[in-house]
Amino acid sequence: MELLRLDGKALTLVFALEIGGAADCIYLGALLPEGEDLAALAAARARGRHESQPDVPPVPGLLPERKAGWSGTPAVRLVDHAQPQAGEVASDFRVSKWDVSERELWIAWHETTLGLYVDMWWRIRSGDVVTVRCDISNHGPRDFTLADHPALVLPIPARFTAMTTYAGRWAGEMRETPRAITPDGYASRSGVGKPGFGGGNWLLLDDPTTGEVLGAHLAWSGDYATQIECDTQGQGDGRAILQMAISGGAAGVTLLASTDLVGAEAVFALAPTRSALAQAFHAYLRAEILPARAHWGPRKVHLNSWEALGFDLSEPALIALAEDGATLGIERFVLDDGWFGGRRNDQSSLGDWTVSPDVFPNGLGPLITRVHELGMDFGLWVEPEMVSPDSDLYRAHPDWCLHAEGRARPTMRGQLALNLALPEVRDYLFARLDALLREYPITYLKWDHNRDLFPTAPGQAQGFYALLDRLRAAHPQVEIESCSSGGGRIDFGVLKRCQRVWPSDNNDAIERLRIIPAWSQFLPLEVLGSHVGPSPNPITGRRLAMDFRAKVAMFGHMGVEADPARMSEQERATLAAHIALYKAWCGVLHAGELHRLAHPDPNVTGLMVTHEGKALALAAQTAFSPVFDAAPLRLAGLEPEARYRVTLPEPWPRKARHYLANPDQWRTGITLSGAALIGHGLALPLTHPETAWLIALERLPE
Repeated sequence: MELLRLDGKALTLVFALEIGGAADCIYLGALLPEGEDLAALAAARARGRHESQPDVPPVPGLLPERKAGWSGTPAVRLVDHAQPQAGEVASDFRVSKWDVSERELWIAWHETTLGLYVDMWWRIRSGDVVTVRCDISNHGPRDFTLADHPALVLPIPARFTAMTTYAGRWAGEMRETPRAITPDGYASRSGVGKPGFGGGNWLLLDDPTTGEVLGAHLAWSGDYATQIECDTQGQGDGRAILQMAISGGAAGVTLLASTDLVGAEAVFALAPTRSALAQAFHAYLRAEILPARAHWGPRKVHLNSWEALGFDLSEPALIALAEDGATLGIERFVLDDGWFGGRRNDQSSLGDWTVSPDVFPNGLGPLITRVHELGMDFGLWVEPEMVSPDSDLYRAHPDWCLHAEGRARPTMRGQLALNLALPEVRDYLFARLDALLREYPITYLKWDHNRDLFPTAPGQAQGFYALLDRLRAAHPQVEIESCSSGGGRIDFGVLKRCQRVWPSDNNDAIERLRIIPAWSQFLPLEVLGSHVGPSPNPITGRRLAMDFRAKVAMFGHMGVEADPARMSEQERATLAAHIALYKAWCGVLHAGELHRLAHPDPNVTGLMVTHEGKALALAAQTAFSPVFDAAPLRLAGLEPEARYRVTLPEPWPRKARHYLANPDQWRTGITLSGAALIGHGLALPLTHPETAWLIALERLPE
């Protein structure tokens, strides 16, 4: 048995490896001293055998198998193509070699009888985020099917006894559910060809005694399988096992003789608080995932045409909308659905990616020219992976869609899904999109995906990645947003190729106060599309003041999805003022460290971003407070000894501002120490529902 360690800035992983035996992670925690005796550490965690264990207790470790008495789910579950009726093939993987560098460990297993190999990489990345990938090779003569392709197998340290899961639905993504890790464990699996709204590819493990938290994610844009199995019987050493994998679905994953399967990465991070965990993930995405993140400029304020015009498009109406948007400070005009083929409703023309001569007899040129004259750039909505049965593409190539031969082809939202595993399909889509981007100065694509993938077929996620990669290589200046009926396909895999995601089709500000904090546990604000929607909201029917909607929308990549012509003069002035505030503060919001602010009232949401001596916070009340004088909002992320000038940027909420003591002082600024702001906080009028305040801070010179 050899013991070795990987160290991050504040993290240590200790592994126990044995040639011809197993591999295990025996320590996952805070950075250990340089001279830590790893043998003593292993001895301190060792347990004597008890009555209900095999005589030689199994070590499920990093590649669990059922050999030696382990009754949990194996990481690699195999069925022989020649003998499917025989069920799962017994396996005996043994560690054959490993290699370790400063922040990376590679472990190889060999199954000699079957001729199979497993290679696993553990790497500590920016922010002390750990990535794990598992590749599987078949050097033997037999063909197999894998139930799932494993990514992460993690023996969970016993101090994590609770968890937070993120299941949701359309327009209600990422609903946090705290729960205990109980003996029956946890399982979540998607089966719609993408992560969907089930949320099982995002997970928090919690230590209730200290507040320490471990966040895990499968960076994959197809189906996932996540499970936690508890070892309450003590067959191994009592630790639960977390597994995250690419789901094979009903058909499994084919592993033919003489082939290699490259896995997806899973990521996890350990932090003392949820704010620190968010900061770790954000640091990792900014440094290593988001494409060319260091070269992004300020995130431009969008105006999307959908809520204003829907399918009722014309060149004059769109130009009028763009002109109205320019008066608000809009910087990017996005033409949504309805611009192509015969698309006058959602029942036709997907796949026919040519500009409609009925709507645009002169093409998109005159519209784009006017948009540029107004000082904005131009973006376009597309849904390349779909096809309408009523389309020229489907009539020419009915075999290009996902289908079961000889069976009905059920639609969803009136559309079918193209089979992106077919090279000819990807070639067609690339040619159409490439032609549009070459003909017109389009700087942004809103890439939608509004249908579950059924029947399922292998290679969809890989085909999606290949198409995106090819398009990005040809047009690196074009920004791409991933949307899938809102947040149905958001993951680190897609964010390697996109600059933005659409967190939800629901832009009701009260719903967004739940949705954005949940997504921002993993994703930085600059990639989270955050739009001011209309009132009443088209999904919830709720009426909210412009001041409230605009303040909430600032904490993300701000945009507008409403018709300025239908706003009152006061609403337009309020929105323009908040767009100006967003432009002034986006350098902080999109580069700083995010903090979740706690408050005794569960209906108060507090977010704060600190960066280079400046900070902006949001305090939002969604309900009618049970007390008139709400508890002060305590801030975070400040230097206790430093002094800060604190102001409340205007405009202020109309009703709540009457209860603000010393308004002039809040305009000019109050000077307080970081210790006072953290320990005592600020007394703000947070009594009335739908009240939001911005808090601006600037560190003063010593």
